[in-house]
Amino acid sequence: MYRDSSISKGEAISLMKEDFETVYDMLEHAIEYAFEGKMQLKFYDFLKYRKTKKAEIDAFLHSSTVKEITSQVIELEEYVKGGSDNDHKQLREAYGHIPKPQARKIKAYLNKIVEDAVRYQYDRRPGRRKKGSK
Repeated sequence: MYRDSSISKGEAISLMKEDFETVYDMLEHAIEYAFEGKMQLKFYDFLKYRKTKKAEIDAFLHSSTVKEITSQVIELEEYVKGGSDNDHKQLREAYGHIPKPQARKIKAYLNKIVEDAVRYQYDRRPGRRKKGSK
């Protein structure tokens, strides 16, 4: 879950006790690492490990962080698609240092973070849990 991350075991245990703000900070660092080519956060597994509450994940999905991630995904998608208008020139200037195959990987990684949060929210909905077959 923390493959090659800078989080030590002591910090990992304290993440469970603190509020959800540390998760936002960790996500920002994970996004920075993604642009360096290190996609190490498995967000769904982390949410399960942390035993995140449904209210926390609901608030996260409506936060500005998720909106920034989705806008970054859209920008990366437009950068990969390319074009010659003014918007695409600005995107080439912003993301030109990233090769397009790497941009596709980053886009998929950022999409996966949001999808993991939605999946966790769906799994944490109230109601009866289905039992596995005996």
